[in-house]
Amino acid sequence: MTKIAYLECPTGIAGDMCLGALISAGVPFSYLKEKLDRLGIGGEYQLGARRVIRNSQEATKVSVELLYPEAEQGEGAESDISKSEHSHEHPHQHPHQHPHEHPHQHHHEHPHTPHPTPMAAPHPTPMAAPHPTPMAAPHPTPMAAPHPTPMAAPHPTPRHLPEIENLILAADLPTKATEWSLAVFRQLAKAEGAVHGIAPEKVHFHEVGATDAIVDIVGTCLGLDWLGIEQLYCSALPTGGGTVRCAHGRLPVPVPAVLKLLESRQVPVYSNGIDKELVTPTGAAIAVTLASSFGPPPPMNLQRIGLGAGSRDLPIANILRLWIGSPSESPQGEIIQDLRINPVSDRGDSRIAPTSSVHKTICVSPVEETISVLETQIDDLSPQAIAYSFEALFAAGALDIFTQPIGMKKSRTGILLTVICHPERQQACEEVIFRETTTLGIRRQIQQRAILNREIQRVRVLGRQVRVKVAQNGDKIINVQPEYEDCAELAREQNLPWLEVHRLAMQAWYSEGM
Repeated sequence: MTKIAYLECPTGIAGDMCLGALISAGVPFSYLKEKLDRLGIGGEYQLGARRVIRNSQEATKVSVELLYPEAEQGEGAESDISKSEHSHEHPHQHPHQHPHEHPHQHHHEHPHTPHPTPMAAPHPTPMAAPHPTPMAAPHPTPMAAPHPTPMAAPHPTPRHLPEIENLILAADLPTKATEWSLAVFRQLAKAEGAVHGIAPEKVHFHEVGATDAIVDIVGTCLGLDWLGIEQLYCSALPTGGGTVRCAHGRLPVPVPAVLKLLESRQVPVYSNGIDKELVTPTGAAIAVTLASSFGPPPPMNLQRIGLGAGSRDLPIANILRLWIGSPSESPQGEIIQDLRINPVSDRGDSRIAPTSSVHKTICVSPVEETISVLETQIDDLSPQAIAYSFEALFAAGALDIFTQPIGMKKSRTGILLTVICHPERQQACEEVIFRETTTLGIRRQIQQRAILNREIQRVRVLGRQVRVKVAQNGDKIINVQPEYEDCAELAREQNLPWLEVHRLAMQAWYSEGM
């Protein structure tokens, strides 16, 4: 059976979060450790995994503790704690221990030559369907860090892309894991090369980041291969904000390499209101290289969830969620049905055409999704302009819009305008609000909502099709409502009261569905 996976990234993505989600989903820690040891860099780090709590939710946290003494800091080796506080990675530690809790990941790439070479545009290769052979290893039990190698590790020198490729090729890893790991590193090097104006093979990975980047990327590819994932999807990604201190000075978040990676696939992005580094270069490279598309989850039969934790406690649970399942044959949240529309009856007294229909349902629960809620108070805008702003907001992707009368300062009567949208449409909706209203500010909230699964069915009334919205909780139908516009159009056409057309549509639906 085909296996697919979806990366849900409400607080971004980093390599250690991917590893944590994979271990949480069942990839044995011992399997990852054994395969990663084949890279020949086991003396440079200690791999650990533990269960942590993020906003009252348990998730798996992976750390890569570097064992060699601190050397020259690479890009992003130390976050600007006061401004950014990397959300997935631990701030700078004792000079002889660097727990990898993301972003020591600007770390990664630094121009090695002052003579730039034009770089060819990257061509990311989404994950192709592999033919994995999952090993029958049991699910991991306690996840303790393995004993560190007692011998002192020599100080590693900066690695260029060809050296990292040789490490991976010589490790005798599963075929798909090897191919994916090479593709991710090449994509990462292309992005850094484009930022610095040099060829990808001239980019070198700083010692503070090269080891943990290798573990993150290769470990993630090993885990996906072990699970038998044949197609990977990813959500829209939050941009984060603030700045980070790097070898080249202070950089804005997202850092240039991340922006270049996101640009290469035209990844949908949005702001979730958290001004910290949320997407690291390693995480972005994994998503951009391996995901076949970005956006809502694909239709799937959900089988397992893996939860990978970042290091910080954030307003939103700092957890990457890995959804694993098989492709579904029906659109997400839709009721599978066979509803056949028959011609109108020849009998002149029949106003409802009976149809032969079978309503087949699948048991589904209310769907939980993340939404953005935008609010602003207005006391100096024409009602006509408010009405027009509704149209513009719906065109920009708003899910719902409503106003409430309020009393404002100086005893002015005003309205509270509330807009609900998906996070990836937040920026577009904010632009409309600023453009079409007189407000000077917008409040943002990220919320979770539960929605019933809904489906549009069609019935025939007075010779016309009328859409009927059916809401369902599990196998129980909760609500049935004919669409207003269809009823209104038919009422005007037949010179009938709207309520009469609505009643006929309901009668037709119950006649067909009972």
